[in-house]
Amino acid sequence: MRKPRIAPSAVVWLVLGGAFFLIPLVATLLFSLKDAQTGKCCSLSAYGVILHDPQFWSTIKLSFRLALETIVVGLLLFVPTVYWVHLKVPRLRPVVGFLALVPFVIPPIIMVVGLLKFYKDTLHSPFWFLDNPNLFLVGAYVILAFPYIYFSLDAGFRAIDVHTLTEASRGLGASWRTTLGRVILPNIRVAALSGAFLTLAIVMGEFTIASLSAFSTFPTYLEFINESQAYPAAAATLLSFGITWAAMLSILLIGRRGGQRTVRVGIGR
Repeated sequence: MRKPRIAPSAVVWLVLGGAFFLIPLVATLLFSLKDAQTGKCCSLSAYGVILHDPQFWSTIKLSFRLALETIVVGLLLFVPTVYWVHLKVPRLRPVVGFLALVPFVIPPIIMVVGLLKFYKDTLHSPFWFLDNPNLFLVGAYVILAFPYIYFSLDAGFRAIDVHTLTEASRGLGASWRTTLGRVILPNIRVAALSGAFLTLAIVMGEFTIASLSAFSTFPTYLEFINESQAYPAAAATLLSFGITWAAMLSILLIGRRGGQRTVRVGIGR
């Protein structure tokens, strides 16, 4: 059996894509290895400055915690919603899809200004909510991640037979919670992981909302150190890139382990 030949154009596009992705990383790496005193390569002093900075660890921990909380809240909200829309009210899919596009239209700066004005202008301002990043920022980030989670889940639900799976599960005596958690969710795990990856990337790179809300997250830390120390800023960027990719791989491994129990219910002939 002859092996399929790879078109030369595909190789060219692959090389161009790899170069577009790797060249900025290599340039940043070389810049981060320069010595702050002499400006010559190669020195790890910039990485030492970052790794011994307690603010680096505190801000990156906060951003990861916010990302994980946003993923959990987003999936808890949107998985049942998208499932119910596909199962019971498919006519509302265009409406929900239109609502999911709204965060694309409204810039984050307008959204955060509106949220701050709304909560601060109330008669009894909920400062316990505004002063807690785990509440205010997570709520704002769930709105930002709404399009990415929704369209990922929508594609996942369209790839399976929701009605057949549900009818088979309910016919065997399973409750709605069991049907969603043990039948539907394992079959859309790839879509859920896609939404989780996108949400993680969004939260780890979001600057506008955190800055205007006066919270010290990892993007605001990068902006601060970039203004004062150029070489450590490049080192912090590469470290954040590596940590983010490590977190994505860990989520992927966890999803694959859970996916080994995938349930596929079909109707025999």
